[in-house]
Amino acid sequence: MVHITKRKEMSTQQALVIRLGAIVAALVVCGIITALLTGLNPVSVYLTMINGAFGSQRKIWILLQETAILLCVSLALTPAFRMKFWNLGGEGQVLIGGLTAAAVMLILGSRLPNPVVILLEIVAAVGAGAAWALLPAIFKAKWNTNETLFTLMMNYVATQLVAYYVILWEVPKGSGKIGIINQSTEIGWLPQIGSYKYLLNILIVALLTAGMYAYLKYSKHGYEISVVGESTNTARYVGINVSRVIIRTLLLSGAICGLAGLLLVAGTDHTITTTIAGGRGFTGVMVAWLAKFNPAVMVASSFLLEFMGRGAGEISTIYGLNHSFGDILTGIILFFIIGSEFFITYKFHFSKKEEGERNV
Repeated sequence: MVHITKRKEMSTQQALVIRLGAIVAALVVCGIITALLTGLNPVSVYLTMINGAFGSQRKIWILLQETAILLCVSLALTPAFRMKFWNLGGEGQVLIGGLTAAAVMLILGSRLPNPVVILLEIVAAVGAGAAWALLPAIFKAKWNTNETLFTLMMNYVATQLVAYYVILWEVPKGSGKIGIINQSTEIGWLPQIGSYKYLLNILIVALLTAGMYAYLKYSKHGYEISVVGESTNTARYVGINVSRVIIRTLLLSGAICGLAGLLLVAGTDHTITTTIAGGRGFTGVMVAWLAKFNPAVMVASSFLLEFMGRGAGEISTIYGLNHSFGDILTGIILFFIIGSEFFITYKFHFSKKEEGERNV
């Protein structure tokens, strides 16, 4: 007979062993599936995945940049999730932040000095992201609306707004795209550090990670977020203004998503499209959950997901496989990693039936 109970506590070392074991098991299963379905050597496939992420200096920088942007969005969602406000609107908040940054670059790029344009686009992007998250926060705080549906619907509104302005600003007309904004002057582009195109984005997100860790762990606001997440009744009992905490936290969450949009538009892509967020608003949910809403651990989970994504794309290209095959391998690995959390949280108890029960 088997019954399951929740563990009281597990050491960090034991949890790490279980997670590593899950990854090894996932690699074995992926290897078997690869050999059966494609006839390829699984070791060669794994080496190709590694090469896809680390095969050149350029690939490494792209991997780090993509990791930084995903981590930025994940950090944005974390305060809200700790408060049990399920902000699924990260995608829309990133899009709105990017859209306002693009608007400043396009409208003011030929009228103001570059430093002023950069300052204004930072304020505009961060402010727009915060404002986009503020609306569902107010409705949740005042009327206890369903934040999951509200923030999801805000994503669609943001996508349609971006689509409208892309057509309005398209160059040339009828192309359906804006192209590189201020390509000849580079007005509004975030400065490049030396010859490293992505270094500034990476450094900004690294500082943000440290700041978010300290904010959640050591600040009064971080404490209030945790208490509200545990129980709103308890929070009110100890004198915490729950509505104010909800609104303040969502302003922070949206502002950081707006920053991610700025980094994409002004830092790397220098254009705006409806797909510029790349699904990070939803992938960031998985990153935050895998890391148990710990900003330090999110660095590893963001890196893992981006590594697998780039590796999956590489094996599809090198071996001529459908890109879905790489996604299947990624899904299997994630399934094992997520499944390992069950064994970290719960444990099995095995007991034998009594002799009398066996005879009945």
